[in-house]
Parts: sequence; structure tokens; C-alpha cells
Amino acid sequence: MTTPKKSAPQVQKVAEEASPSSITKIFAALAIIVALAAGYLIYIFILGNPSNFEGGDSYAGHPLNMLGTIHKGGIAIVPILMALNILVILIGVERFITLGKSGGKAPAADFIKSIRTSLNNNKVEDAMKACDAQQGSLANVVKTGLGRYKELNSVKDMDKDAKIAALEKELEEATSLELPMMSKNMSIISTCASIGTLVGLIGTVFGMIKAFSALANAGAPDTAALAIGISEALINTALGIICSALAIVCYNYFTNKIDGMTYSMDEAGYSIVGQFQSQKG
Repeated sequence: MTTPKKSAPQVQKVAEEASPSSITKIFAALAIIVALAAGYLIYIFILGNPSNFEGGDSYAGHPLNMLGTIHKGGIAIVPILMALNILVILIGVERFITLGKSGGKAPAADFIKSIRTSLNNNKVEDAMKACDAQQGSLANVVKTGLGRYKELNSVKDMDKDAKIAALEKELEEATSLELPMMSKNMSIISTCASIGTLVGLIGTVFGMIKAFSALANAGAPDTAALAIGISEALINTALGIICSALAIVCYNYFTNKIDGMTYSMDEAGYSIVGQFQSQKG
């Protein structure tokens, strides 16, 4: 039995709908791999550079600077913490660019004002052209609502309350389709915020165990060696706190931006519905 082929417009539409989500998923996977690779490369070649240690020995020599001290945090934990910090930066840059495009070219307030002006003058086509020029998630929602607005205006065998309900439903569905794209990869940032400090504390605990074990095996107390061991162990906690703080700042910033975008979508939707309600007949 022959499988019916999709027409060219249908194939293009499916590809356009699937493309943004697929690209975001691929980017997230690549970002994790790149961050892990970069974390280990930084640990080995930058932090572990012989010039950072006494005698050029990154294993037995005492660190001469902060880079060497960070290296002493251990290969099991430091590269992971470096990777988490790099991952937050990569995802943060990706979200900043994506959310910037979602808002469109002009400020949301100016765009909504132009839509209201066009609707008040019954120039729906001008409003749709403004959406094409604006681009982004906000414009997509407004254009979907305007398209439904035009369709309902031409329907005669439907009462006004039913038309308003249909228009509101169309706007809600359009908004719900755009929101997941804006929230993509936010879970990665929130996870980094949660586990950054925990991973750092694990590294610190291991470092403290190692320091006190070495002190016990040495016999005579060596306060200098103990102080060095503790400072090296605490480096992991510092890196973990930096990661969590950076992730929390990014998460809150992007969450506020998404909330603002959602508010703009709702405001534009209310304007479209309000204009439709004000029409006679």
C-alpha cells in the first residue's frame, strides 16, 4: 500500500514547526559536552600548568598562585565545577539571544500601541503587516489572534458571545504554544543552581578527609600542611558557590523576561478581544 506523500507546503510547515525545538535540544546536548570537555582541558592545561607549582610539579609541588590552588582541588571535582560554570554561561547566552528575538524588533509596548491604533481604525491588514515586521513570539501570537479576528468577522451564523469565546481560545492556544519555546533549557540553569554548591561541598569534604588523613599519618602535627590542605579543599566550595550564584542570577533574569513577555501577550490579546467586543452587530 502506498503511503500518501505530504505536499510541499505541508512538509515546509512541519519542518518550520519542528526546527526551533530540535535546534534547542541539539544545542543543549552540545553545550553539556563542550562544557565537560572544556572543564577538563582547563584543569589539565591551564590550572595544571607546571609554572603554577614549585619545582614545576603539579602533583607534589605546592601551588604558587590561585590557579595552582584551584588545581589542587582534585581532578574528580574541579573539572565538573568548571564545566557547570561554563554550562551556565553557554545556556545563559543562548537564552539571552533567543528571548531577545522572541520579543521582536521593536519594544513590546510600542508594538502593542501600534496594534491598538490599527484596530481602532479598523485596519486589521495594517496590524498583520506590523506583526510581520515585528517578528518574534509576541508577533506570532498577535498575528494568530488577528487571523481569527478576521475569520470571525465574516461568520454570520454565530452569536457574538460564541465568537468572543472562540477568539479568546485561539489567543490562549497561541500563547501556550509559544511559552514552552521561551522556557527551553531553563531547567538546566535551575539544576546548575541547585547542584553547584552541593558538588563543591562534596569536593571540600573529600579534601578535608584527605588533609586530616595525611596529618594523622604524619604523626607530629604540622599546622602549615593542615592549613594548606584545608585551603585547597575550600576551593571546591568557592567554585560551587560561584556557579550557583551565577545560575540563580541568570534564572531570575530570564524568568522575569519570560513573565514580561507573557504579560505583553496577554495585553495584546485583551486589546484584540476588547476591540472585537466593541464592534456593533
